[in-house]
Amino acid sequence: MKVLAIIGYWLVVIGGVNWGLIGLGWLISGSDWNVVHMIIGSLGTSVEGGVYVLVGLATVWMVAMTKGMPKM
Repeated sequence: MKVLAIIGYWLVVIGGVNWGLIGLGWLISGSDWNVVHMIIGSLGTSVEGGVYVLVGLATVWMVAMTKGMPKM
């Protein structure tokens, strides 16, 4: 279970950094700084889509494991 948590954590980090770079690239130069597409896009859209699905599932799993929003 610990290995799954580590993999999920890194998928969420990768997804967050990727979304941040997409937004930053759009704001600064209007270009696409999608790191996942830059690295995996050459393998095909199915592989790239699979990575996005894994990142989404990892995010849902991490939220479920933390039981939602932390109390302030």
